[in-house]
Amino acid sequence: MTNKTMCFDNLILESLEGGVYCLTINRPKVLNSLNQATLEEVNQVLDQLDMNKAVRVLLITGAGEKAFVAGADIEEMSKLSALEAKVFSHFGQSVLRRIENADFPVIALVNGFALGGGCELALSCDFILASENAKFAQPEINLGITPGFGGSQRLPRLVGSSMAFELLSTGRMIAADEAQRLGLVNHLYPQAQLMSEGMKLATQLAGKSRTGLKLIKQLVQRGQDVPLDNACIMESDQFALSFSSPDQTEGMTAFLEKRSAIFN
Repeated sequence: MTNKTMCFDNLILESLEGGVYCLTINRPKVLNSLNQATLEEVNQVLDQLDMNKAVRVLLITGAGEKAFVAGADIEEMSKLSALEAKVFSHFGQSVLRRIENADFPVIALVNGFALGGGCELALSCDFILASENAKFAQPEINLGITPGFGGSQRLPRLVGSSMAFELLSTGRMIAADEAQRLGLVNHLYPQAQLMSEGMKLATQLAGKSRTGLKLIKQLVQRGQDVPLDNACIMESDQFALSFSSPDQTEGMTAFLEKRSAIFN
């Protein structure tokens, strides 16, 4: 399945079938925690993927079977001044925002602990698929701090403000089945099936209109904080824009010719 693998100090980037790429946070000895160096490497990978027109879908997971990402690197954070903490937070937020705003769909494969920064990394993805042993939490309150990579803002948008405040203020860890009930997780699978199920979804998405996916992603993200009338105007604008794409011509021609569309 693997066509090409690129190794970094803290990451592995694999090119899989049909324009699907997989980014693995590869620090299993520290449960794949996010330090400054790892975030910088993720930023570099995003630079490469943004310039690579072959990319259609990105999977993100963690090395090993214990953790997706068990948070930011607390040992490194403990030494930060207030100003340094602000810079670290801004950088982490900017990297996760790039994931959120990527032109292609991003799927988190949560294969264990997704705590703090790890939960925030998953929240920045378009889909979260989790193994049955996955655990989610924003435990920053137990360290006397707030989330720093957008967790206090993305979590309420998924599970509602009251439940988000409960999870943020208690630091309570939730199992994968509860995360799914709350709307945090799209689908739940046995650990051994997580990657193959992620590839199924990625392959399905990779066969869709690239332009259509990009425009729909923008509508979903930007419309949720806009009054409905304005959001519907935005939808009409994107609907009209989609008619300028070769994908619209191919999609409608294929439908009329009773065949499957082949999108470039």
